[in-house]
Amino acid sequence: MSFDRGLGSAWWALRIGLGLGPFVAGLDKFFNILADWGMYLSPLVERWLHVSTPVFMRAVGVVEMAAGLLILSGFTRLGGYIAMLWLLGIAVNLLTTGMFYDLAVRDVEIAIAAYTLARLSEARSRGPAA
Repeated sequence: MSFDRGLGSAWWALRIGLGLGPFVAGLDKFFNILADWGMYLSPLVERWLHVSTPVFMRAVGVVEMAAGLLILSGFTRLGGYIAMLWLLGIAVNLLTTGMFYDLAVRDVEIAIAAYTLARLSEARSRGPAA
């Protein structure tokens, strides 16, 4: 599969959105301005933690910021796959809360977008279609 240069605007939209979104959400894990992130943590996960929920959420934030930066930098494909796996993990966490099913579905959809970005990045690195 070769990359059709007409898909460039779609690739850029996914790259910017999936890069900035996780970075901003990750940064907010330190401030809780956008949301009280701890309320989304599954009681199952909380039982296994050896740190407080706020400390865990800050660690989550670091991973999210790193994934966002990978996507925005020259490692878009790798960052896309990491974001996809991370979002699927978040969706599983949300399902195990017994609520937030709508957010779990949304995160699966965003994971599909992250997968699409990674695959488009692979095709883009191979050059234009013949």
